[in-house]
Amino acid sequence: MKNLKLFILFTILLTGCSDQEKPEFILNEDEMVNVLIDIHIAEGISSSLPVSYDSSGVMYTLLEKDVFTKHEITDSVFTQSMLYYLQYPAEIDEIYGRVVDSLSKKQALYKSQQENQ
Repeated sequence: MKNLKLFILFTILLTGCSDQEKPEFILNEDEMVNVLIDIHIAEGISSSLPVSYDSSGVMYTLLEKDVFTKHEITDSVFTQSMLYYLQYPAEIDEIYGRVVDSLSKKQALYKSQQENQ
């Protein structure tokens, strides 16, 4: 009887830990990459302005709202998507790899344009 209880408990634990399907409201990886690119650009803009820390925070909040409006999402969808992807290190690592690559390309293009002026 004790072995049966252990078997049932073990089975429940295994089925409870299986990969869950992605909830419907979670951004797909491509959408997440695009939102994160814009979020990091907004962070860069707000942190580089010659204003106080408090004003920079207010500016970031406004820019972040613009990002969500641009991508037609809410802040809660973004937050839930981040929480979802943070559960899967390989996926979030791939997403951020793509974000860093895109930001690096944008930076190189900007520097190139500045040198040609």
